[in-house]
Amino acid sequence: MVETVEALGNAEGTMQAVVCHGPGDYRLERLPVPTAGPGEALIRVEAVGICASDLKCFHGAAKFWGDATRPAWAETQVVPGHEVAGRVVAISPEARERWQVDEGDRVVVEQIVPCGACRYCLEGAYHMCQVHNIYGFKRATQGGMQEYMVLTRGSLVHRVRSDIPPAHAAFAEPLSCALHAVERARIGFSDVVVVAGCGPIGLGMIAGAAAKSPAQVIALDLEPRKLELAARTGATVTIDIGKQDPVATVMELTDGYGADVYLEGTGHPSAVVQGLSLLRKLGRFVEYSVFKDEVSVDWTIISDDKELDVLGAHLGPNCWPAAIRLIEEGRLPLDDICTHQLPISEFAHGLDLVASGSQSIKVSLLP
Repeated sequence: MVETVEALGNAEGTMQAVVCHGPGDYRLERLPVPTAGPGEALIRVEAVGICASDLKCFHGAAKFWGDATRPAWAETQVVPGHEVAGRVVAISPEARERWQVDEGDRVVVEQIVPCGACRYCLEGAYHMCQVHNIYGFKRATQGGMQEYMVLTRGSLVHRVRSDIPPAHAAFAEPLSCALHAVERARIGFSDVVVVAGCGPIGLGMIAGAAAKSPAQVIALDLEPRKLELAARTGATVTIDIGKQDPVATVMELTDGYGADVYLEGTGHPSAVVQGLSLLRKLGRFVEYSVFKDEVSVDWTIISDDKELDVLGAHLGPNCWPAAIRLIEEGRLPLDDICTHQLPISEFAHGLDLVASGSQSIKVSLLP
């Protein structure tokens, strides 16, 4: 159920917020404006992107709500949203010193709040933190689908130029994730790189891969509009997989060998099989997506047939400065990538737009 309360009123000290009460049950409510404590900051949320993972959480995917093989990770009574840009309205002296930001600054915040004490944090892999509090999924880290939001003590905060449109600034989150996937791929100058899916993550992958100057960046999608954006973002070849056989086309472009690198950003099971088929022997497969459904493949392709490197990618560790730089330099056509900016009262419509795929690319709420 998606419940929208029409007559919220304007009681002093309260704000509009989307609250998760469980799969399929997100409601627009009025909550008290939060207060920043020691080591924290309060921001006025200017934009919060709706991620495919937000949609999958809403739809009850096992990754978030558990199944027979895993416990639930997401919690109820949580404000969703982890692609956040906002203005600092109050900040403690400790947070001002640590983050080097002040009242009035435009900031973005990394999605994870690492604990700093587990083995992963201590080894520098903070994005794999064992505690794994991510904004918008845990009660300890309330997300950005609200008018005001607290940046907690352990947050990783970055300043963004004030003249960047809020929805563009919030795009730093998916772009940092895409850049991390590109880093995992170890792309070289002679590589043929294939990116599956030209949504927000895929377009970010294309921009990041193009910055590595490989021999080819090949974009796959079903939507002509997205393929056109892929070309503007750095793809050297675009393939409409509804009209062309991507495996045959890539083989033709590579003298029958196959691609060196495959970056999967669709979240569709068929894209996994597709990638294994079009990679060359000793190729590299990077999986970024969150899947709603299980994926079955012939693992012999990975082992005996091709001896592939299959790599996962999660979040965007250490990639935020580069993502912000690409945004501030205008390296992506964000006016056309950020297709929809909606008021928070239309969050249900925003989820529908993300679900449709063909109507939108990047959807944001402007609380």
